[in-house]
Amino acid sequence: MSEIVSVLHASLLVADVARARAFYEGVLGLAPSPDRPVMGFDGVWYDIGGAQIHLLGLPNPDPVKGRPEHGGRDRHTALGVKGWEALRARIVAAGLTHTLSQSGRRALFVRDPDGNALELVSLD
Repeated sequence: MSEIVSVLHASLLVADVARARAFYEGVLGLAPSPDRPVMGFDGVWYDIGGAQIHLLGLPNPDPVKGRPEHGGRDRHTALGVKGWEALRARIVAAGLTHTLSQSGRRALFVRDPDGNALELVSLD
């Protein structure tokens, strides 16, 4: 018998790693992991609890245009947030478009500079 017991990482394609880092580090407040091995392409890893987000500096085969405005209607990565109101204020201050969860939960959806949707869920 087998059982899937955890999510280890989510990989997101980004066209410009420096621009993506400005969002993930400057707006979201993540710190890069020093454990990323040398690979044949640019990128960065972020440790989040027992999992990671991997930003891969590779061409994206999927169209970015035409995706739903509300990230909850698109593929997305959900992240638990302590201090949700403060993060929401940083997103607003950065002038980033976002939508609130349509379920009534304290959650919002925002897209990174490459159109990847993130769901930020309050753990407060």
